Amino acid sequence: MKIFCIGRNYREHVAELHDGGTVPEEPLFFLKPDTALLRNNDPFYIPDFSNEIHYECELVVRIDRLARHVAPQFARRLYAEVGLGIDFTARDIQREAIAKGLPWERAKGFDYSAAVSPQFIPLAELGDIQQLHFTLEVNGEIRQRGFTGDMIFPVDELLSYISGYMTYRTGDLLFTGTPAGVGPVKRGDVLRAELEGREMLHFEIR
Repeated sequence: MKIFCIGRNYREHVAELHDGGTVPEEPLFFLKPDTALLRNNDPFYIPDFSNEIHYECELVVRIDRLARHVAPQFARRLYAEVGLGIDFTARDIQREAIAKGLPWERAKGFDYSAAVSPQFIPLAELGDIQQLHFTLEVNGEIRQRGFTGDMIFPVDELLSYISGYMTYRTGDLLFTGTPAGVGPVKRGDVLRAELEGREMLHFEIR
């Protein structure tokens, strides 16, 4: 199983990072290992190697079939359900890696850094994947508001692009990028996320 993650897919998020990065001209993707999965609203434990763990709430697409080299107009055949996820990021480590031109794996792929909602909702119930709203609350306060229509690269374009490099297998996940509003977590925080008014994630930081 592979976890594909998209970086810098919302313009306002690119701006808030203040790391010198620009809006990408083509999708920026990276991988998390399956050991990064955090399931069933289990608590997230802050690792001891970082002093700045950030939340990044994202729409998550689950791949339903084996596929490679998929044209954008056929990418919709790859999925039927979506959920929400949190891409936990060791921002201090990522910032250092970017400054040195190094890979991001330590900052992004550590154990339990990819929280995924226990349920995925059929798009037949939600409608157009590029017209979905989602929110993330921290301790009852909304910190992120996402609208998939604001993506720089739409979901089907992302899926097509990645398929030119790597083969999809059934069960692979695509984290589609985070909107503005990312920030740090601390022990005792409670994260809650909704997709089109439906609670998808609700767990504690420890």
